[in-house]
Amino acid sequence: MNFLAFDTATEWCTAALWRDGDCVWREAHAGQRHSDLLVPMLMELLAEGGLALRDLDGLAYGMGPGSFTGLRIACGVAQGLAFGAGLPVLGVSTLEALAEETWRARGAETVVACLDARMNEVYLAEYRRRADGVWDCPLGPLVASPALVARPGAGGVGAGSGFAAHPELAVRLGLDHVDGDALPRARALAALAAPRFARGEAAPAETAEPLYIRDKVALKISERR
Repeated sequence: MNFLAFDTATEWCTAALWRDGDCVWREAHAGQRHSDLLVPMLMELLAEGGLALRDLDGLAYGMGPGSFTGLRIACGVAQGLAFGAGLPVLGVSTLEALAEETWRARGAETVVACLDARMNEVYLAEYRRRADGVWDCPLGPLVASPALVARPGAGGVGAGSGFAAHPELAVRLGLDHVDGDALPRARALAALAAPRFARGEAAPAETAEPLYIRDKVALKISERR
């Protein structure tokens, strides 16, 4: 099975090529340059693997939540490349990819994935890894003020920029450890996508859509005071 996976939901642009179980990847701190970096990064991975788009079985993209602009870029690139090559697409939660990356880095089987959503809010979900490698999600995904977030249990690892922006969340959520620098990397997204492609869960290109969670882009002037 061969496919590309990519995520532009954060300030990082990250892409991976999954080729028969092997994974190579690229990533860069993009700021606002995702649209400039993503397609060349994908083409570089294909060239390195000796593949063309038509040789792939599909495209996996980070569907969010995250930056509104970033989600639209990922969705648009997925649709554009998939339409041109006649490929199916598969959306993967950015928060679940963050949990998968944290498990791979730390062996954490309970992960609270949390991204800074700006406007004094966070995107958050709790994941628990089962013995078969599937993640259950008992909480979220949601967007809320850090002061309003709560979970019934305790323990586990907190991961993502939400904890860097709001360090008080670690105590509030009863976490054992926090990694505010953890990222939802494409290599983790690819690992999640592989069994889903194998199960036939990919869909036609026109079905690709972002997972926004909230529909408000910015605070009003009166709300910033």
